[in-house]
Amino acid sequence: MSDAETRVVVVGASLAGLRGAEALREAGFAGPLTIVGAEPHRPYDRPPLSKAVLTGEVAADATTLPNLVALEADWRLGTPATHLDRTRRLLTLASGETLPYDRLLIATGASARPWRDSAQAAFRGVHTLRGRDEAEALRRDLAAGPGHVLIIGGGFIGCEVAAACRTLGLPVTLAETGPTLLARVLGQHLGAVVGALHERLGTTLRSGVKVEALEDDGTGRVVRARLDDGSVIAADVVVVALGAVRNTAWLEGSGLAFDAGGIDCDAQGYVLDAADAPDPRIAAAGDVARFPHPLYPGRRIALEHWGHAVAQGRHAGRLLAGLAPEPYRDVPAFWSSQGGITLKSVGLTEGADGFCIARGSLKEGRFLAVYGREGRCIAAVAFDCARWLPAYADLIAEGAPFPPEPTGVDAGPFTVLPPDFPEPARKDRS
Repeated sequence: MSDAETRVVVVGASLAGLRGAEALREAGFAGPLTIVGAEPHRPYDRPPLSKAVLTGEVAADATTLPNLVALEADWRLGTPATHLDRTRRLLTLASGETLPYDRLLIATGASARPWRDSAQAAFRGVHTLRGRDEAEALRRDLAAGPGHVLIIGGGFIGCEVAAACRTLGLPVTLAETGPTLLARVLGQHLGAVVGALHERLGTTLRSGVKVEALEDDGTGRVVRARLDDGSVIAADVVVVALGAVRNTAWLEGSGLAFDAGGIDCDAQGYVLDAADAPDPRIAAAGDVARFPHPLYPGRRIALEHWGHAVAQGRHAGRLLAGLAPEPYRDVPAFWSSQGGITLKSVGLTEGADGFCIARGSLKEGRFLAVYGREGRCIAAVAFDCARWLPAYADLIAEGAPFPPEPTGVDAGPFTVLPPDFPEPARKDRS
């Protein structure tokens, strides 16, 4: 089939979808290209939404991503996909329109996990934060000068929003069911370091507690939260930061292998059907893709990282263009800015059985920690010392022995400590 006869549809006007579409064009694909987006906006940059957009430094509508390649695409925005018929190769949109395809890239991303009680979630002043419109709504409420902000969930989004609130001078409480902030990602030792940072910023931390209910003033405006220890927190703005749910519900009946944790892919990036067979016409990329990674055998992983969306999107675009790239194996990388501190990581800490401080010191607040599992380096996290990170990324890619050998100014030998990850969270994290 010639390019002129090949129809490619990208489902998801996201970072991964945009870079995938660009990679198709760069690979020489000149056929018809359609990009479908659930939101009315062209692809935009998400990291500023929980930081500079909330503080007013960057306008939400200034986050639109640049097109790096002339796409000549047909954009269908503000109308999400609702059904996929792989037998007839048809995509159905919420508008009722059907789009035929020969190749399909799924990059539908993820949505913020909502508050478990839909009536309470609808109170004025209650927010989630994942998209541009959500960031704009939260920014308006913060700019109005609320008396107190409550953030439910001490993950990266919760921590970043708390830091933004303190930048604005707003009183804020951060409630987390775990023992420390970011304990599920960093372990309790380094999670406590993050907690101390936020306490210095003036955030009130409530760890080891669960918010049982939100209450309103009788007119639908949130005014307080009740916790499982019997205490009450007054709040006229509440941010629910309980993680994300992959946007896969529209695939019901497609015969593909998926659930709320993502859509399964093979090592190349093709999606798998319920019989675990790849569909060579469909690839997935970004937050929604769950795939095997050679550094983390025995399971498929799904990542929400900016750099991963770029790299895997480009990989999927080349794959659908027929270039047959090598299996995707980029080392995961992530960063977060909180209260003047930049935290960067490479690799995945999940399953680590030990960690050590390989550079800097906890006392100085500038250090790099390396995580290991079964004698191999699997991740590294840097607090305000990212210049050291590339060398450790190489060690992780190589599966180098853990603890790493001291080099340069490393003091060594390193003291290995248990990360102290908390017990796995219940499915109901709210």
